[in-house]
Amino acid sequence: MLKQSLLITGLAATLLAGNIKMDLNAKYGANNFHTKGAEKFATLVNDYSKGSVDITVHAGSSLIKGNPLKAVKDGTVAMTDMFIPFTSGGGKVFGISALPFIAQSYDDAYRLYQISKPAYEKTAKKWNQKLLYSVTWPPSGFYSNKSMTSISDFKGAKTRTYDKNSAAFVNQAGGNAVALPWGEVYSSLRTGMVNSVITSSASGKDGKFWEVLSNYTKINYAYPLQAVTINLDYWKSLTKEQQKAMLKAASEIEKIQWAISKEENKIALETLSKNGMSVTEASPELKAELDKIADDLLEKYLDGANSQIKNIFKEYRK
Repeated sequence: MLKQSLLITGLAATLLAGNIKMDLNAKYGANNFHTKGAEKFATLVNDYSKGSVDITVHAGSSLIKGNPLKAVKDGTVAMTDMFIPFTSGGGKVFGISALPFIAQSYDDAYRLYQISKPAYEKTAKKWNQKLLYSVTWPPSGFYSNKSMTSISDFKGAKTRTYDKNSAAFVNQAGGNAVALPWGEVYSSLRTGMVNSVITSSASGKDGKFWEVLSNYTKINYAYPLQAVTINLDYWKSLTKEQQKAMLKAASEIEKIQWAISKEENKIALETLSKNGMSVTEASPELKAELDKIADDLLEKYLDGANSQIKNIFKEYRK
């Protein structure tokens, strides 16, 4: 309570000066397209608020080392972006976008996001924050040192996964899921601690995976979301005009960044190929085998899920 009181007092003092300054923690490096998007968002907010809201973006998760939901809830930082499926505290809701093979295209992913958005907003509010916008990563594929043509190729795979869903998928496919922070993935590939990774084309490009792996199979595993939230105390301290300015900026940057994600996927795939990595489509045989696993994992995911989550998938599959 003391911490929250100090936060509110500090906000009041800032507002008396006629403007407000906030820090936005960006999880990834300065060159990542999500970070660049956050910077564009900050610029738009400043423009639309006529300079009364000044947001400084800090790349590389320099402001948060732990749980981003908790950090924003407590007011440790006013705003952050977060990889939704990997965010502790989000429960089943935050796992929706990372369910395997539910979305098969950007259009699918966007439709699923729109249907799921009220559930994301409800979860964010429970953590004393407001969801401002979300943007998909390019679809997750499978990096390895061999061509993945059937389910049997997963046997012996030691795969870095990014959440419970992807871990369950790899284990059920016959491999061994390994949980690792992103910063340890490259060195772990070097040492053989892992020999494969599920992640996007963009992450593979940023990580220069062609130096340690030879194949990328476009299995279109999932289109996981990256979201930006703001602490509710900060949000409520803004004037109505400032709130409108921030929402306008959020709506615009979300649309822009979804388009950029598509372009980023294209550029990343070209970069992987140019650097000698074999980029292949998943074979019909492999897709059929993966779909069977996906159906089983979705059934398990929905078992015990609340009505809101179940209704999301009823609506999505209409």
